[in-house]
Amino acid sequence: MSTRSTARRVIAALAGVLLAGSMAACGNSDTGGDSGDGNDKIVLGFSQVGAESGWRTANTTSIKEAAAEAGIELKFDDAQQKQENQIKAIRNFIQQKVDVIAFSPVVESGWDTVLKEAKDAKIPVILTDRAVDSADKSLYKTFLGSDFVKEGRLAGEWLVEQKKAASGPVNIVELQGTTGSAPANDRKKGFAEAIAANPNLKIVASQSGDFTRAGGKQVMEQFLKANPKIDVLFAHNDDMGLGALEAISAAGKTPGKDITIITVDAVKDGMQALADGKFNFIAECSPLLGPQLMELVKKVKAGEEVPARIETEETTFTQEQAKEALPNRKY
Repeated sequence: MSTRSTARRVIAALAGVLLAGSMAACGNSDTGGDSGDGNDKIVLGFSQVGAESGWRTANTTSIKEAAAEAGIELKFDDAQQKQENQIKAIRNFIQQKVDVIAFSPVVESGWDTVLKEAKDAKIPVILTDRAVDSADKSLYKTFLGSDFVKEGRLAGEWLVEQKKAASGPVNIVELQGTTGSAPANDRKKGFAEAIAANPNLKIVASQSGDFTRAGGKQVMEQFLKANPKIDVLFAHNDDMGLGALEAISAAGKTPGKDITIITVDAVKDGMQALADGKFNFIAECSPLLGPQLMELVKKVKAGEEVPARIETEETTFTQEQAKEALPNRKY
């Protein structure tokens, strides 16, 4: 074989290799674009209040599971019940250029500056579970959660009905949620408005247990020492009520009989206490907001109009209703 012929064969082989490589590279590029991975995925930055209660744990689980199911990339942050942690997390989300920010505010006030930063970055914000008191409603797209005033009112209306035959004073102690938070403010307001219908119903002590079981126990111990006659406990959530049960039992009293106990949430432990007769009434506040939140995330990312406020459907429970609902309770 001549030198010229050999050269021609080498050049042809090299051309074939280069052509194959070029085709393979194009093929890889097309496959990546069609897969829907990476760039096409919606990225959601979510800042959670913390893990202060069974309700909050169920809420976090719902959000994480719903994000995975919806194919949304979730950047999750636990604020550990501190506003400064949430503000830092939101600023981190802005820096990371997420598509949507959602958060459950620790307290109602003090969000305007960071929400303005998100708005300037053209990142829509969704409030979940808890509201803010910002006068500028354009700082967030929507609120998804419960009517806390209604929950407090339902609790108070049940008590008014139960105590309508009472001829003397009915002494009530109140375990409030985290000071300054929307559910604490609103449940207190709704309950107070409802019990005003019966002048015999008097709140003799009201203090924050910070929505925790330990806080509920500690504050209830103080209530029992300071108030020899307590007829009713209104706890802003089940966990504080469950903590209070321990203090009431330790004081030699029977929860649900010596002291009527009303709570909010309807998590499984609270429902069990109600079924056992240790609680007397629960106004439900559902934590399973994940699926609704992911639908909203998709809509606001697409630029669709959404309602300014979306409320979850909830109910109330007596002892018999709790017994019936418990076997199928998801949280």
